[in-house]
Amino acid sequence: MNAFDRLNARIVACQACPRLIEHCQRTATEKRASYRDWTYHGRPVPNLGDPQARLLIVGLAPAAHGANRTGRMFTGDRSGDFLFEAMHATGFANQPHATDVDDGLQLIDACITAAAHCAPPANKPTTEELKNCRAHLDDTLTVLAGAKVILCLGGIAFAAMRTWYRDRSWIDKVGDYQFGHGRAFAFDDAPALLCCFHPSQQNTFTGRLTQAMMQSVFRKAKEMIERR
Repeated sequence: MNAFDRLNARIVACQACPRLIEHCQRTATEKRASYRDWTYHGRPVPNLGDPQARLLIVGLAPAAHGANRTGRMFTGDRSGDFLFEAMHATGFANQPHATDVDDGLQLIDACITAAAHCAPPANKPTTEELKNCRAHLDDTLTVLAGAKVILCLGGIAFAAMRTWYRDRSWIDKVGDYQFGHGRAFAFDDAPALLCCFHPSQQNTFTGRLTQAMMQSVFRKAKEMIERR
């Protein structure tokens, strides 16, 4: 196993947050009626993509009946459909859909991780649970040594990265860096940070985040990568 695969094995085996593990397993047992024939993953979800990627995408957490079911980041739910459509349109994925681990999806110069690797109740991990998952974020950023841009999907992902940067003395005050869709922060000795609204249904169904807006962010990420 290479370093990326070893990291993913540690993530899947993690038992650090009993509340989240119980929720993942209970959801996998109770299931949603439309997925009653599925064998749910029901565990922490590993990173997805190219360990040599220059773009690292940080989401919030797996969806209970999406990645917690399929075992792959952003796979099997509408948020993922929206995300991969944008990634395919901008050259970061080989296809615009993601239904299961055998659907042929490949990311191109991109990798996806999350602030929390377990599906949380009500999509809200606690502060302590996010802190527990920091070790996986640390390891992910160590393995992805070639990352040039980190794209944060939503405010929680951005807050996790902002704290991570502060702890490494790459920034002084987290309050100097505020989330805003399309906002970017460049650093001399660290990957640039780029913000995007999360492709949740609350954002996409209301028009707060459109496909054109998300594709524009990915094109901006590509431009930033090429300039670094």
